[in-house]
Amino acid sequence: MWVTVDNMNFCNFALMNSETLTLEELTSRLGAVLASEPSLRNVWVTAETSDVRRAMHCYLELVQKNPSTGEPVARMRATVWRSALARIDADFAAATGSRLASGMKVRVLVSVNYHPSYGISLNITDIDPAYTMGDLMRLRLEILSRLQKEGVLELNRELQWPDVPSRIAVISAPGAAGYGDFIHQLYTNRRHLRFATRLYPALMQGREAPYTIIEALEQIAADEEMWDGVVIIRGGGATSDLAAFENYDLAANIAQFPLPVIIGIGHERDVTVLDYVANMRVKTPTAAAEWLIGRGAEALDRLDQLASEIHHTASAMLSGAREQLSYISATLPHLPATALKNSSRRLDRYAMALSETVRGRLRPRISQLDMISERIPALARAAVDRQKSRLESAGRLIDVLSPLATLRRGYSITRVNGRAVTSVADIAPGVRIETTLADGTVGSVADTL
Repeated sequence: MWVTVDNMNFCNFALMNSETLTLEELTSRLGAVLASEPSLRNVWVTAETSDVRRAMHCYLELVQKNPSTGEPVARMRATVWRSALARIDADFAAATGSRLASGMKVRVLVSVNYHPSYGISLNITDIDPAYTMGDLMRLRLEILSRLQKEGVLELNRELQWPDVPSRIAVISAPGAAGYGDFIHQLYTNRRHLRFATRLYPALMQGREAPYTIIEALEQIAADEEMWDGVVIIRGGGATSDLAAFENYDLAANIAQFPLPVIIGIGHERDVTVLDYVANMRVKTPTAAAEWLIGRGAEALDRLDQLASEIHHTASAMLSGAREQLSYISATLPHLPATALKNSSRRLDRYAMALSETVRGRLRPRISQLDMISERIPALARAAVDRQKSRLESAGRLIDVLSPLATLRRGYSITRVNGRAVTSVADIAPGVRIETTLADGTVGSVADTL
């Protein structure tokens, strides 16, 4: 039999004959289905941790992100119950050096759990630390190895800070709490040290963060003469936010930067590849300020010590000078008399010594003179006799060789005008001549022969 009904009647009929469940009944069926499905029990899952919180148990979210955009494509709540938390924490810390925290890539053993009031979540019963370490360390080691091969890994770490670094270029996000802490700590230091800073703003998280930091570094390099060093700071936050700093281009720029760089990113436990290439790593932005203040304080302490040493040395010198002056003042009135006495004594000694020396030297000379004086008369007579004998011999020789002797032998000397004539040609006729004989002179007039 065919029955015709309108649409409204049909809907009412369907509703009256369909099964109706309470919400509790539906969630119970869902829980039973999930609990009975073996493929949802003890399954290894890879994901990234987020919003890790600890109380009696550990609560977190597991997130999967799009590799290209970084946007979440899946998300689910997870719990590590107290019964397993101590063991998982101990194993993870022993392998990685840190506790489970936000932003880590993990491989966890989970079972799907459904609670009527809280919905679906995952119960974590184990974790594979090697997966977390492998992913992070692989990237970091690749960057460090590349920088090492390029010969730039140690360049920034080898730069020397000035004794008092007071001109600091700061790279941070404007208005960030970490930047505020750094500036407050720096400008309110107890030693009243003066610093000059300038903020070069940059993003400190996200995919664009490395490139905005590089841009800030380029701006600082253009102003290199203005600065003693660079501080890159960021306050704490999710560990996943620090992934931006595991970047080769940024690490290479810092490694080769011409000014020393301090990295103060995150908390003390947070480490990035930048910590391996920068000149210095500090645990927090405040610690960066404290280090700079400490350098200035050390310089002040050295100056104080030098000033103290100079004062001590000057005081000692003045004290010694005063003592010498007092001694001189006390002895000065007596110095002339003492000097005269000493000089008189020295002169007396010199006179006595001179007298003895003279007597010692004159004594043999006097003896020689006495001997010589005794011999002088005899020597004089002998010398006179020798000279007399020589004179007599010379006289006899002169007599023999004299012209008179020649004249006595019959010769004569003819002179004209007082000059002896040696040739007939020297006598002209009619010239008066003188002829000298042995016993006189005869005058005559020359005639022609």
